[in-house]
Amino acid sequence: METGKLYLIPLPISEGNLKSLSEEVKLRIPLLQHYFVENIRTARRFIKAIHPDAVIDTIQFSIVNNKETTDVALLKTWLRQGKDVGIMSESGCPGIADPGADLVACAQQMQAPVIPLVGPSSILLSLMASGLNGQRFCFYGYLPIKEPERSKEIKQLEQQSRKMHQTQLFIETPYRNNTLLADLIKNCSEQTRICIAYDITGAQQHIATKTVKQWKGSLPHLGKEPCVFLMLA
Repeated sequence: METGKLYLIPLPISEGNLKSLSEEVKLRIPLLQHYFVENIRTARRFIKAIHPDAVIDTIQFSIVNNKETTDVALLKTWLRQGKDVGIMSESGCPGIADPGADLVACAQQMQAPVIPLVGPSSILLSLMASGLNGQRFCFYGYLPIKEPERSKEIKQLEQQSRKMHQTQLFIETPYRNNTLLADLIKNCSEQTRICIAYDITGAQQHIATKTVKQWKGSLPHLGKEPCVFLMLA
């Protein structure tokens, strides 16, 4: 018996913006009854928005996040039973700065088909719109919170960017956005370019690239929107 397939399902970055999704996502949702999701409430609301006639109580959900142990054994059971399974993160693409990679690795080991569906990724969209180097780039996730580790890491990333002409991308917990921006301005050369991107695909979308010297004269107050920060020395 063939195994089921594992579908990686993107959710809108800006909640409710279903226009940012591919038609394939909208066609696949009504066909799936088994999901690993980062947030069950968000997943239920999303499924209903895509497929209003869905009977949510018949759909099986399991949690995948960075706080709880993922039930990989359940994925194996579902796939071996020939059931197609979807993975959803809270927004954006599963496995890219979001949970899901361990489930994908399991499916790959089982030689079960893994099918990524087209959808928005804040990392790629911000890079596309930044004007920075999209041929060579690296995503680092979260920088250290405490000093002196944070300043040391920022300076090392700037040196690597300069040496390799490589765009560096990182994110921060939203309530610390302003602190990270201030630390970038404090530690980077005046000619290093910094891009700040938030509310991507949303009504208040903001993607702006300036040198550190230019930012010094007009530092924005970042709200608690998820941001992507990009640097090119």
